[in-house]
Amino acid sequence: MAEIILHHYPTSPFSEKVRVAFGLKNLAWRSVEIPVIMPKPDLMPLTGGYRKTPVMQVGADIYCDTQIIMRELQRRHPELPLTPAGHEGVAEALAFWADRTLFWSAVGIVMGAIGDSLPEAFHKDRSAFSGRPVDPSRLKAMAPVARDQLYAGLAHVEAMLADGRAFLLGGLPSLADVAVYNPVWFVLKRLGSPVPPFDKVPKVVAWAERLGRFGNGRPTDMAPGEALDIAERSEPDTPAGVDDGDPSGLKAGTHVSVTPDDTGKVPVTGELVTLNAHEIAVRRTSERLGTVVVHFPRAGFVLSPAD
Repeated sequence: MAEIILHHYPTSPFSEKVRVAFGLKNLAWRSVEIPVIMPKPDLMPLTGGYRKTPVMQVGADIYCDTQIIMRELQRRHPELPLTPAGHEGVAEALAFWADRTLFWSAVGIVMGAIGDSLPEAFHKDRSAFSGRPVDPSRLKAMAPVARDQLYAGLAHVEAMLADGRAFLLGGLPSLADVAVYNPVWFVLKRLGSPVPPFDKVPKVVAWAERLGRFGNGRPTDMAPGEALDIAERSEPDTPAGVDDGDPSGLKAGTHVSVTPDDTGKVPVTGELVTLNAHEIAVRRTSERLGTVVVHFPRAGFVLSPAD
């Protein structure tokens, strides 16, 4: 089986979401550390322009966004299911809520605390990423709002743990756990405990410590150039295909554009090879790498015919 390669950097919260999933499954994986800010010259040839972190690579298949990364990890390594039988929809829904709501409150707290100590290059990069100016003074002023919103969200998690369960959906960790852990880890890692509002949610803190003991699996370092070489000499897996009668009306082979709908709105273009309720994949060909297939989740991405 081809090696799992994760393109990430240590302080990336969404990368930690994936790294903890590696720990839950005790997986061996290759670690390619990428820059925190643009440019990312060894990543862009793989993704076609997608700039968010992390990106997972398996041969010439490139997975963008943790939603599709988790789905692919589960397909390739079904042991210790991340979506327990009978709770698949709940796990997915909680994960999407954590990614889209809880995460941004955590970012607001962290950036309010450390934003004015970060270099100007970081602020410029994140301004381009978010589509609006990153102003450290405004971040500091908004930090109390972010704290209160994180508290409101974590109160739901505290209530889920009130019956003594070890993890959010029962006795075993799931996709819901790794997704909620991501923003919790980000705040506690950067600011420490018991920074508010974590002093009000002791069960969440204990749960996070319990989940963190699984570790990050079994990583070994890989140079960026080696990952590119692997993509170049590999063939993508056979695509899943385009569903007949998809609501979009798009057909296999259509030249399309795929763009995140929130931040990092850089379109990736290619030939549509997979489309269903959960996944979009496009085939891209370049002189450097030959053919790769870039995979995205359906939720949170805008799909349209390319000009």
